[in-house]
Amino acid sequence: MSTVDNGLIQLHLGVGSFHRAHQAVYMQNLHEAGDESWHLVGGNIRPDMEDTINTLKAQKGEYHLETVSPAGERQYQKIASIKTLVEWDAKLAGLIEFAVNPNTRIISFTVTEAGYYLDEHHNLDPKLADIKSDLAGDTRCTIYGAMSALLSARMKSKAGPVTLMNCDNLRSNGHRFYGGLIQYLQLSGEAELLEWVENNTSAPDSMVDRITPRPTPEVVARVSGVVGVLDQAALMSETFIQWVVEDKFIAGRPSWQNVGVEMVADVMPYEEAKIRLLNATHSCIAWAGTLRGYQFIHEGAQDPVVRQLAYNYVTDDVMPCLDSEEHPSPLNLADYRDVVLERFSNPNVEDTNQRVVMDGYSKIPGFILPTISEALAAGRSIDAVAILPALFLAFIKIQQRGKLAYTYQDAAMPADNPQRYCNAEDSILSFASEPLLFGQLAGNVELVAALRLAEAQVNNLVKIEL
Repeated sequence: MSTVDNGLIQLHLGVGSFHRAHQAVYMQNLHEAGDESWHLVGGNIRPDMEDTINTLKAQKGEYHLETVSPAGERQYQKIASIKTLVEWDAKLAGLIEFAVNPNTRIISFTVTEAGYYLDEHHNLDPKLADIKSDLAGDTRCTIYGAMSALLSARMKSKAGPVTLMNCDNLRSNGHRFYGGLIQYLQLSGEAELLEWVENNTSAPDSMVDRITPRPTPEVVARVSGVVGVLDQAALMSETFIQWVVEDKFIAGRPSWQNVGVEMVADVMPYEEAKIRLLNATHSCIAWAGTLRGYQFIHEGAQDPVVRQLAYNYVTDDVMPCLDSEEHPSPLNLADYRDVVLERFSNPNVEDTNQRVVMDGYSKIPGFILPTISEALAAGRSIDAVAILPALFLAFIKIQQRGKLAYTYQDAAMPADNPQRYCNAEDSILSFASEPLLFGQLAGNVELVAALRLAEAQVNNLVKIEL
């Protein structure tokens, strides 16, 4: 396929469905508006998406995106903004080739919450196997090991400063990634590279939002039928799209503000609203929907019992945390809540519970624990938010007993950890005492009491025998 011969480059790590339905779309929209000064180059730091890369390369990086509204209106767009796709190799030589290109001014990446390997204090956990392997030089499979290799080569080539841009759901993602990277470089003893990174990189925070299910053969067939060519890389997403980015770029950036990206000084208010009102609610509906025997998110969102749990969680416990006289929210949180529930109810998206429930051991502390902590500190009830970890406990009990209808993936969940509280005489107390999930609140008396009340509600909605 074609390569980037001129113009500035955004090198993206993680060419999955979300990137192709989100950041690549914004770049495509810039190109269609007549601004082709920047292009995307994409690759992966692990060998787990070779089929996707090969399919895209065979199609010269081009594919079609189908978007669908809650009313069922479908639109189609050809995306051709990814100009080069890099094949994976263990030494990341293909990615390094672009990392040392002076025209590469942004290295962006999409990583799952568990992919940051941070503990409850947001520090890098060097005891984890992948981190240990990367630090030993055996692999480059984490974002830190890969970025270290890319930035070391860039430093030696004197290619100049570069922005490191997160495109994922981790709260304060730029700040936390940067902290993890600095700790990784300290542990690796790369003093020269550490100094270079501190002086030649920036890491803006960002908030990204667009529901993008995993592509299916049905999507490929439907899109190909509409556009008139076989598109094996076709994918679909909802119509809604949002991107809020801290305007902190050390080496320039595309004019994203011209195509709807919100470039702001502080991402935090948008980020907190999205993480707590959307991401946590998404998990709530996925856990509850699974327990009710559903396969898709929209089935749970349309179930009055499940929808009320999600509504109460946001209204009773989240909104008081995010909107006060001292710290008013820049968003209308009630409107945002209603839009989120409408989006989740969209039957045309067919987003699966299996996709959304992934990495609960990262989502409980990341998406849900802050609301519990702040509500308790303010002396407010946590009855509504306690439903969410209680749902997760019921979900894990089903998973551990082999009654889950699909495979559950959780990179941060120790293999023997859930068995301990699932088999405990007092499973609520054992679960509530887990520091991996509840941090400093582990064993908190008020948390335990709220979870006991929540357990009774959860047991009433479950349609699968626990």
